[in-house]
Amino acid sequence: MLKIETIAPNFELKDQFGESHTLKEHQDSYVLVYFYPKDDTPGCTKEACVIRDMYQDFESNGVKVFGISADSVESHKKFAEKYDLPFTLLSDPKKEIIKAYGANGHFFTKRISYLLAPGNIIIKTYPKVDPAHHGAEILKDIYALKKE
Repeated sequence: MLKIETIAPNFELKDQFGESHTLKEHQDSYVLVYFYPKDDTPGCTKEACVIRDMYQDFESNGVKVFGISADSVESHKKFAEKYDLPFTLLSDPKKEIIKAYGANGHFFTKRISYLLAPGNIIIKTYPKVDPAHHGAEILKDIYALKKE
């Protein structure tokens, strides 16, 4: 897992539409990078739908959301369409970024999230994610940051 107050590794990955995204493009924003094991599985669907349901709050607080797994672009597209996910899902089939962020497990990607401040500085890590409550946990931290 990466340390707080370090700069998050840049990436260039394709989204569910086949378009490339880099972290560097969003260095002027808050960014949530969340890693998850597999599209359309119970825990991953729960986590994605909770974030979807709170997405307006993320957006209104200037937070860009990236979900990353080793699933293909096509798998991400089906998953995003099936559950009407409004945020970006990135495909890392070679698991290079998954490894760079310490999210690689024995068989599946670990469920780990990072909240980044402008400059892509890691300000919060979430090593033990509860899919049902993760969105609220992140928003609580964002609201606390905004009060500082």
